[in-house]
Amino acid sequence: MLVKKDIIEEYGLHSTDTGSTEVQVSIFTARINNLTGHFKANKKDFQTRRSLIRLVNKRRKLLDYLKRKSNKRYASLIKKLKIRK
Repeated sequence: MLVKKDIIEEYGLHSTDTGSTEVQVSIFTARINNLTGHFKANKKDFQTRRSLIRLVNKRRKLLDYLKRKSNKRYASLIKKLKIRK
């Protein structure tokens, strides 16, 4: 999993940008990928599964917002993060 600082440097508009949609979506994606690996070892961890579903829904809402505001930024972010939609 990437460190938050690395994600901010890669996807942020500037070095201290933590609130832009791209940064938030990329942080959520890193956490989702980490939790997905967690479930291979812990199949019955239902509380964490619920948290994963929440994260996916938050990311989906942010991606919908970004698509409404700037379709070009949305498309480039989807391609960078390798998210399907």
